[in-house]
Amino acid sequence: MYFTSTLVACSQTERSKLGFEYAKQELESAINNSSEKQILVDKVIKTQKTAIKYAETVLFEIYGQKNIEKQKPYELYKIDEYWIIGGRLPKEITGGTFLIIINSRNGQIIKLTHGK
Repeated sequence: MYFTSTLVACSQTERSKLGFEYAKQELESAINNSSEKQILVDKVIKTQKTAIKYAETVLFEIYGQKNIEKQKPYELYKIDEYWIIGGRLPKEITGGTFLIIINSRNGQIIKLTHGK
């Protein structure tokens, strides 16, 4: 007696998606449910490297990558649970610099400015 078997390769052609309605329900739940912890980690932004990448992502979009990169090296401080990051310019250049303050626990930007 002989047995033959056929291997069928399953390929996933379509990925699962959240879908708009599910996304909308999750958003409403997050906004309206203040009693439940919404962030399930102690800190979202733990390292200097992550803080700078996060800040640059926001700053590049608003003020332009060239403008922000001219302000390197940045000043960076971790005070309590906040990252304070500021741009710097050489003394011979006039102009303003950015200042961004980010809550390390949840990634919320609590201050964002750029002088002229």
